[in-house]
Amino acid sequence: MEFLIITGMSGAGKSRAASSLEDLGFYCVDNMPPELIPKFAEICINAEYEKVVLVMDIRTARDFEKIFVGISEAEKIGCSFKILFLDAKNSILINRYKETRRKHPMDKGGTSIIESISKERELLEPLRVRADFKVDTSTLNTSRLRDHMLKLFLDESSRTLIVNVLTFGFKHGATAEADLMFDVRFLPNPYYEKDLRDKNGTQKEVLDYVFLNGVAEEFMVKLRDMVDFLIPKYIDEGKTSLVIAIGCTGGKHRSVAIGENMLAHVLKSGINAVINHRDIGKL
Repeated sequence: MEFLIITGMSGAGKSRAASSLEDLGFYCVDNMPPELIPKFAEICINAEYEKVVLVMDIRTARDFEKIFVGISEAEKIGCSFKILFLDAKNSILINRYKETRRKHPMDKGGTSIIESISKERELLEPLRVRADFKVDTSTLNTSRLRDHMLKLFLDESSRTLIVNVLTFGFKHGATAEADLMFDVRFLPNPYYEKDLRDKNGTQKEVLDYVFLNGVAEEFMVKLRDMVDFLIPKYIDEGKTSLVIAIGCTGGKHRSVAIGENMLAHVLKSGINAVINHRDIGKL
């Protein structure tokens, strides 16, 4: 059974790191007293949890020998432990506290932020020394911190990517979910054909119309080539979800036809993929 203790400086991103790992299937517990580690480990073993994260810091772990004793006791019943220590430059920690306007846990009234940080750094030194992983988050935003967690803790066997092809109509509003977005309003519009207006891009008549003059197929050749290039890169970076958004005016004809074509190509490539026609039923 795999246990990871996330610790480090207040403001260094422990909660965000834990949230990223929770997305990978880790069971996460924040602020657990060190004395409970052995009992909690026993419960997790009985419940057959495979990967567990414990967030422990200055709030509950001022006597760090209790953490090490707890780890030692849990290891006797078959648990393995790793420690991740998150840190950042003092100037960065100060700015982050100013932005959130939160009180530093070491501030007992009248203590400056830099004094609190210095005291916390001194108290956390035993954990920093024992840490298996040390990450400086000074230059990492939320997205980059998540990517870093994926690189460190995502098993190679779990490095799967799900592609979500999302079609939509710009007149209903663009989507904020997209990693990649393509506008296909340059293609011939079946809406202006009386016999096709009430049909949608999943139907053969509309598909044939959209691909009639060769422009759509030329576009798809380029789009497939780009997606084939990007997907392995995203997998290497630990990305687990890729949203490819394709938009036309109403989200019923052109975007749907192109989306269906893209879905078939991704599935043929052996990548897990789903499709969502957001606006196909709208007027």
